[in-house]
Amino acid sequence: MKAHITISLIKSLRASEKPYEVVDDEIKGFLARVQPTGTIAYYFSYRSTDGARKRTRLGKHPGVTAIAARKAAEKLNAAVVQGGDPQVEKKQAKAKRAVEIAAREKAKHETLKGFIELKYADWAVSHQKRGNETLQLLHSNFKPFYNKKLSDITAWDIQSWRSGKEKAGLASSTINRRVTTLKAVLNKAVEWDVISVNPLNKIKPIKIDRNSRVRYLTSKEESSLRLALDQREADIRKGRMSGNAWREVRGYKTRPTLDAAFADYLKPMVLLALNTGLRRGELFNLTWDDVDLSRKQLTVEGTTSKSGQTRHIPLNREAHKFLIDWQAQSGGKLVFSSPVSNARFDNIKRSWEGLRDRAKLTNFVFHDLRHTFASKLVMAEESLYVVKELMGHSTIQMTEKYAHLAPEHKASAVEKLVHGTESKL
Repeated sequence: MKAHITISLIKSLRASEKPYEVVDDEIKGFLARVQPTGTIAYYFSYRSTDGARKRTRLGKHPGVTAIAARKAAEKLNAAVVQGGDPQVEKKQAKAKRAVEIAAREKAKHETLKGFIELKYADWAVSHQKRGNETLQLLHSNFKPFYNKKLSDITAWDIQSWRSGKEKAGLASSTINRRVTTLKAVLNKAVEWDVISVNPLNKIKPIKIDRNSRVRYLTSKEESSLRLALDQREADIRKGRMSGNAWREVRGYKTRPTLDAAFADYLKPMVLLALNTGLRRGELFNLTWDDVDLSRKQLTVEGTTSKSGQTRHIPLNREAHKFLIDWQAQSGGKLVFSSPVSNARFDNIKRSWEGLRDRAKLTNFVFHDLRHTFASKLVMAEESLYVVKELMGHSTIQMTEKYAHLAPEHKASAVEKLVHGTESKL
């Protein structure tokens, strides 16, 4: 069938048992094909320079109108007249676009921001215990380098960044950890063939004093902390009573009274840290399945510990008693869960800092509760090997930073020297 392909013609076409075609009476090779289903598509048919019959699809009605298909056919016909081959040109154009898209995608991955967001982030979240924290650390520390290509980040850039942080008073150990985190990102870029070499390989960590003073609670400070915990509990209960009285007067629904052993999670969490040396993340991940109150023992699973090794920690009398009380009121699978979301804690910064200020503790962070646990063991003349096992240290060298807290061994050695000298006088 031959006709002038227009919008009105297309609308008038009806499906039949077999496909059929309408060839345009003006533009050579322009046609519309009608399928038994009623689908209508536009094509341009032509012979290439080698004499082969070829056909190019222009689009399907109504997504492509008859007017648009006609214009496309006119352009292709003109190209054929001049010796072109629409199919070859289409393939070449498609290949060119693919190369351009690949180049643009590669360019995105080559910047620090693009690599982290498009490649590294998914890997970090699925393979690291603290993947989200790692991503936040990268963003908060190395954002000035985000628009740089990975290959353009130099050792000098990071040395300069490091010097700035040192001048600002950031601890050397903290700076080292952050640089190590960035190095790990660039190592992945090398592994995944984004860059050929890690430009930070030559950067050596800042030397730090491994035997520097460990911050732990003195007896007086521990008493202040425990008093602050009790005062905080009392204030929370008082606030609940006051709030409920205000609600009753106005006819509002009152909130549950706080007559259980603890007002909230903070006191049992802090006491457990003091009595077991658990890391903050280990406390957040601890489940009641990990706590065996009958055997007076808790287990830190290797999947949640920093060292990757499972360890078992005995519960002393205090820890055993308050965990019984806390289990009775907490409910849920996690030992400690957010009262807002009932899910795993992300942080306890606000409540912890309020408690620390109330106890008037200076230069003291939550992790120092762990140091306090280890320090008290060493000062009680427990062996460093036992402390190592309880702390979950991967090497004895990590535990040796507490050795100076047991000075009697050094004093005894020096005393022998003195006695030996006196015997010769």
